[in-house]
Amino acid sequence: MGVFRDAMSEAMALRGFAPKTRSAYLSWVRRLVQFCRVVPDLLTTDHVRAFLLYLTQERKLSFSTFNQALHAVRFFFIEVLKRPFVLEGLRYQRPPRRLPVVMSEEEVKRLLEGAHSLRDRALLETGYATGMRVSEVTRLLITDIDSQRMQIRVEQGKGRKDRSVMLSPSLLETLRNYWRASKPQVFLFPGAKGKPLSVSAAQKAFDKARLQAGIRKSVSFHTLRHSFATHLLEDGANVRKIQALLGHRSLQTTELYTHVAENYLNQTRSPLDRLRGKQATPRA
Repeated sequence: MGVFRDAMSEAMALRGFAPKTRSAYLSWVRRLVQFCRVVPDLLTTDHVRAFLLYLTQERKLSFSTFNQALHAVRFFFIEVLKRPFVLEGLRYQRPPRRLPVVMSEEEVKRLLEGAHSLRDRALLETGYATGMRVSEVTRLLITDIDSQRMQIRVEQGKGRKDRSVMLSPSLLETLRNYWRASKPQVFLFPGAKGKPLSVSAAQKAFDKARLQAGIRKSVSFHTLRHSFATHLLEDGANVRKIQALLGHRSLQTTELYTHVAENYLNQTRSPLDRLRGKQATPRA
């Protein structure tokens, strides 16, 4: 793509796009050009339509991946080619709304007890005790832990937003034991060559503990975040406070946890039980 790639990279940099987003957008436009076999400035919306139909019908991409491709091409047309982008009959696809998988408190306890090492225990406890995303946990600095105010600073989380989460006394005790044993210098959970621990390494630590705990559910490190929110809700925490702790932009996203919280379900009486209260219980 040459000059067009450079122009798109510059436009995305000026818009403040994250490095991963810039890389993904460039990749989609490169694939579009290769698919259509024309130079970028000769691309038409008919070319784009054929490419998107190929992605959704033959490649059968997920909703989110399809939408990313559409976003990338739209950005290229408007910001680089300086041309209008109108695709009649094609819209961003709406992904299915799925309820999060949540672990019970007993399962979380078994998971933590199954941690392979003190570092892994501290890593998993941090995820569950704060509701932070795995990428936020692995990037924590020693200086982000404020034991005076009992807070943890989350710098530039998703959406490039700073926020603070609570530092529980139990987590602080674990982190102090871990620090005395490992003496991390910059990152709380350091990886190789002075970099933070990788997300994949954190997920491997979770998987080892999950197997040790005998948990058969389809869960990942991110499930700790879902479990944090759900357990807070079950304990009576205000949903707006949970929204702030999770760093959700929309309250609607946080309210999803009401559909899996045990007290919301168990305290709601089924109409069948009300009917059975008025009738004799049928014989087996």
